[in-house]
Amino acid sequence: MDAREIKSPEGILEQQTPANLDGNFDSVKRKKLNVYFIESDDRRTAFGRGYTGGSTPVDIHGKPIPDLSNSRTGGWIAAFFIFGNEMAERMAYFGLSVNMVAFMFYVMHRPFTSSSNAVNNFLGISQASSVLGGFLADAYLGRYWTIAIFTTIYLAGLTGITLSATMSILVPNQDQCDQLALLLGKCEPAKPWQMIYLYTVLYVTAFGAAGIRPCVSSFGADQFDERNKNYKAHLDRFFNFFYLSVTVGAIVAFTAVVYIQMKHGWGSAFGSLAIAMGISNMVFFIGTPRYRHRMPGGSPLTRVAQVMVAAFLKRNAPFSRSELIGLYEVPGKQSDIKGSRKIDHTDDFRCLDKAALQLKEDGDNPSPWMLCTVTQVEEVKILLKLIPIPACTIMLNLILTEYLTLSVQQAYTLNTHMGHLKLPVTCMPVFPGLSVFLVLSLYYSTFVPLSRRITGHPHGASQLQRVGIGLVVSILSVAWAGIFERYRRNYAIKHGYEVSFLTPMPDLSAYWLLIQYCLIGVAEVFCIVGLLEFLYEEAPDAMKSIGSAYAALAGGLGCFAATILNSIIKSITGNPEKRQQPWLAQNINTSRFDYFYWLLTALSLINFCLFLYSAHRYSYRTQVTQIEKEYVTNKKDAASVGS
Repeated sequence: MDAREIKSPEGILEQQTPANLDGNFDSVKRKKLNVYFIESDDRRTAFGRGYTGGSTPVDIHGKPIPDLSNSRTGGWIAAFFIFGNEMAERMAYFGLSVNMVAFMFYVMHRPFTSSSNAVNNFLGISQASSVLGGFLADAYLGRYWTIAIFTTIYLAGLTGITLSATMSILVPNQDQCDQLALLLGKCEPAKPWQMIYLYTVLYVTAFGAAGIRPCVSSFGADQFDERNKNYKAHLDRFFNFFYLSVTVGAIVAFTAVVYIQMKHGWGSAFGSLAIAMGISNMVFFIGTPRYRHRMPGGSPLTRVAQVMVAAFLKRNAPFSRSELIGLYEVPGKQSDIKGSRKIDHTDDFRCLDKAALQLKEDGDNPSPWMLCTVTQVEEVKILLKLIPIPACTIMLNLILTEYLTLSVQQAYTLNTHMGHLKLPVTCMPVFPGLSVFLVLSLYYSTFVPLSRRITGHPHGASQLQRVGIGLVVSILSVAWAGIFERYRRNYAIKHGYEVSFLTPMPDLSAYWLLIQYCLIGVAEVFCIVGLLEFLYEEAPDAMKSIGSAYAALAGGLGCFAATILNSIIKSITGNPEKRQQPWLAQNINTSRFDYFYWLLTALSLINFCLFLYSAHRYSYRTQVTQIEKEYVTNKKDAASVGS
C-alpha cells in the first residue's frame, strides 16, 4: 500500500521547538500521535462514497457554487425568507404552549396540574426529538428538504388541533359548566377517546416542530460565505436577528392569538396558527432559488458508532507498539466525509485515538469499523466536548417552562387592568418577549460598546460569556419570583382569598410579575443566542444540525425535568393523611409556590457553578486552530528570512 507521511500543524510546532530528550519514553511516543498523519490512496470512505465538493455550498440541484461573491444565492435576502418560517413556527409553538393549558382546563375539563404536565410533555417532545431532525438533515435529506417535509407535518398537526376546538363531537358537553362547577370539578370530563385524539394531533405538531427547529438556524447561517472577511460579524448579527424573529412570533402568539381566542373562540385561535404556518411555508418555498445548501455528509451516528467500535476493538493496542504505522488520514486537503474539511488532531479523549491507530495487521483495505480517519475521530471528540455547555442550560429551560404554567396561575389571582384596558391572563407571557425585543434592539448600540471596554472582545463578550450572563440573570429572575410570590400569598390569605384562587384581587397588580418576566427575557437573549452561535461555530462541518439540536435537546430536557420535578415536589411535600397540601396544589393561595421558586434559585446557583467549571475547561476550536496556523506561518516567515 502506498502510504506517505504528512505533518500536522502540531507536528510543525514540535519540530521548531527543542525536544526534551530527557523526558519519559512513553510521553515521546504519545507525542508522535500529534506529529504524523498517515495518508493512503486506497482508503474507503465511511459510507461507501467519496468526498465531493468539501464544504463548498451547492444549489438546489447539488451543483457547487464556486464564486459566492457574484452569486445571486445566499446572503441576507435568503436569510429573511428563512426568518419568516421560524417566526410562524415559534408563533404556533408559543400559541399552543400558553393557550393549551387553558383549553384543557376550561374546555376539556382537565385539572390545572395534569394540563400543565401535558403541555410540558408537548414542549419537551418537540424539543428533545429535535435530534432526529438534525440527524436526518446531516445524514440524508439536507437542511432544506428536512424543513420542507416537517413544516408540512407541522401544518397537518395544527389543522387537527383546530378541528378539535371546532367540532363539538371532539369536546365534552359544556352545558351547566360555570366557574363554580370548574372549581368543584363538577363539569363533564373529556372522554378517553377525545383526549387520545387531542394528544395525537398535539404530538404530531410536536414531531413537526422537532424537524424544523435544529435546521432553521443552521440553514440560515449556511447562507453566509465563511471566506468573507465580515463573516464573523454577519454570523453574530444573523443569530441575533434570528432570535428576534423568534421573539416576534412569541409576541404575536401572546397578543393577537389570545385576542382572537377571546373574540372568536378557540377554533379561530388555533386556526389562525394553522393559517400563519401555511403562509410561512409558501414564503419558504418561494425563496428556494436563493438558497445555498450544504451536502448531507452521511449518517453521523454511523460515523460515531464506527469510532466507538474501532476504539473498543483496539483498546489493548499500546501507542508504542513496534508495528505502529501512525494515525490514519486520507490524502489531500479534504476529508473523506462529504461536506467536511479535515480536522486537526487533538489530545482530548486519547482513548478514542485508538480508532485511528493504523497497524500493519489492518491490511491494505481496512474496514471502516476497524480503522477510522483522524477527522472522523475528532468529530466524535468535538461532540463530546460540546455536551457540558448546553447541559448547563437545561436549568434555564426548566425555569422558562415553569413560568409558562405557574406564572399564569399567579396572574389569575391578580389585577391585570392597565388603565381602563383589562389584559387577559394568557397575555402576560408577552412581556418576556417584549423585553427580548428591547434588549436585541439595544444590543449593538448599548451593550456591545460598553462591554467591549471591559472585556476587549470585538463583539462585547464571547459566546460562553454571554451564556454565563444569561444564567446569572435567570437566577435573579427566579429569586425575585420567590420573593413576590411570598408577598402575594400572604396578601391573599390576609384579605380572605384563600378559597377563591381564580378570583383576581383588585388591589394587587399583576404587573409586579413584569420584573421576573423581563429578567427571564434578558436571560434568554444572552444565554440562548450565545448558545446557538457557539454550537454552530464549534460543531463539525458535517454535523451543524446535530450541533444546533443540542440546544433544542437542552430545551426539551428542561421541559421533562420540569414535569419530573413537579411530580417529585408534589409527592414529597403533600400528605393526604394529614391534609397537608403540596407546594404545587391547584389552589395557589394555600400552596407554597414561593418555596418552589427558592428551590429553583438554589438549583440555579449550583448549575451556574457547574457552568463556570465547564466553560473554564473549554477551549474554542476555531480560535485554537487559528492560533496554530498563525504560529506556523510566523515560523515559516522567520525561517525564510534567516535563510
